[in-house]
Amino acid sequence: MADLFVWLISFFLLIALLVLITFQLMCLADLEFDYINPYDSSTRINRVVMPEFITQAVLCFFYLVTRHWIMALFCVPYLLFNIRLYRRRMHLIDVTEIFNLLSWEKKQRLIKLFYLVFILFLSVFWMIYTSLGGEKFKGEIVF
Repeated sequence: MADLFVWLISFFLLIALLVLITFQLMCLADLEFDYINPYDSSTRINRVVMPEFITQAVLCFFYLVTRHWIMALFCVPYLLFNIRLYRRRMHLIDVTEIFNLLSWEKKQRLIKLFYLVFILFLSVFWMIYTSLGGEKFKGEIVF
């Protein structure tokens, strides 16, 4: 039963990450179609970048603490990419360079979105597997 709660918590953390990435993509799309000015768009995106990084780090740490090694390994590349962006000071969007980097920023966030959808799919699979009682068959051969 406790394992089911672990998967539920990871599910909601992944949904929060998906919402943050989708919000950033919407802001970039609004900027591209000239519905919003560059200052407002970069301010809105920069406001949610650190919560995204922190939530993803908490998710990876959560998988490590609960000993879900495979899921932690799937989260590590995304975490390392975020750390690399932060250390190079490339995590925030500059107002003056936003139009030059618009396609790169959109591609980066789309890749993050697809990666998170893949991890969400795995999490939902393991949540369903756990809720159906699949953990009692670990190590046994069932005929």
